[in-house]
Amino acid sequence: MSQALIERLEAIIVDLPTIRPHKLAMHTMQKQTLVIVRIRCSDGIEGIGEATTIGGLAYGNESPESIKANLDAHFAPLLVGQDASNINALMIRLDKAIKGNTFARSGVESALLDAQGKRLGLPVSELLGGRVRDSLEVAWTLASGDTARDIAEAEQMLEARRHRIFKLKIGANPLEQDLRHVVAIKKALGDRASVRVDVNQYWDESQAIRGCQVLGENGIDLIEQPISRINRAGQIRLNLRSPAPIMADESIESVEDAFSLAADGAASVFALKIAKNGGPRAVLRTAQIAEAAGIALYGGTMLEGSVGTLASAHAFITLKQLTWATELFGPLLLTEEIVTEPLQYRDFQLHVPRTPGLGLTLDEERLARFARR
Repeated sequence: MSQALIERLEAIIVDLPTIRPHKLAMHTMQKQTLVIVRIRCSDGIEGIGEATTIGGLAYGNESPESIKANLDAHFAPLLVGQDASNINALMIRLDKAIKGNTFARSGVESALLDAQGKRLGLPVSELLGGRVRDSLEVAWTLASGDTARDIAEAEQMLEARRHRIFKLKIGANPLEQDLRHVVAIKKALGDRASVRVDVNQYWDESQAIRGCQVLGENGIDLIEQPISRINRAGQIRLNLRSPAPIMADESIESVEDAFSLAADGAASVFALKIAKNGGPRAVLRTAQIAEAAGIALYGGTMLEGSVGTLASAHAFITLKQLTWATELFGPLLLTEEIVTEPLQYRDFQLHVPRTPGLGLTLDEERLARFARR
């Protein structure tokens, strides 16, 4: 078989409308912006990946615009002309020349895996070691900020058997207001659902001490990133005293961060995100660190569309145990799609295809319609 060389890397910014405003502590999303990565190879195969962040620069160090600029100017010259089938060598080549940029890196690694899966006739999960399940339970984020509306939305999801795990975005409001909001929702849903919160670093340690205590005492199952990622000593103290498990999210911006957090005992749960680790292969290295340290796992999201969601899912279905399930609901937040077949969500689960590569095809007409000019 002749060598397949990378001929072109294309990065396309796509703006898609959402079903409702999505309120986080640092930003309210009115739409979602994806960067679709297309890698064309000399054997006629094209790999597709996605790099998606939240709220421009409100969440992290990369924005859709910077991701595209860096893919065009820095990643593409390093990849064009190289052997498309040797993903390990390609990613090491990028590591030597490019620091950080994990979102862009994840889009590239996902596209390379998609292409190689198509080339070999295998799902990406099999390239990552082999799946141990075919579906993943998926949480839903209640983020309207209105207690009655959030309860009604949760009831609809339970009735439709779409979600029975709910995460609440808090931190933007005064502490006591947020606590009343969360406790009221948990009281309304009772044992029919798991209720968790994500503070997105917006509490200081004094607020977190009270917040974690109240939430734990009222049946909240999990508390995500209550304080700043740079307050490592505070994270350790909270992890020791909180009655509810503490999950690290923003604290993990690389595989090396995961090792440091595990060594310090700063969290009892890790949120796995391919975008923040640098791709599906990279996120599995973080998972291995957590497993070795006895830290539980949760399949996180950057609210990616279908491409990025399936790239995450193919990695997550290879893991022995996801104690806290996943949050791969990004496509369900969108009113429009850019793939020919929507992802399959039913009976509380996302079902991961067994077709070669990621298992999806871009809808060229719709992609062109929503691509940013």
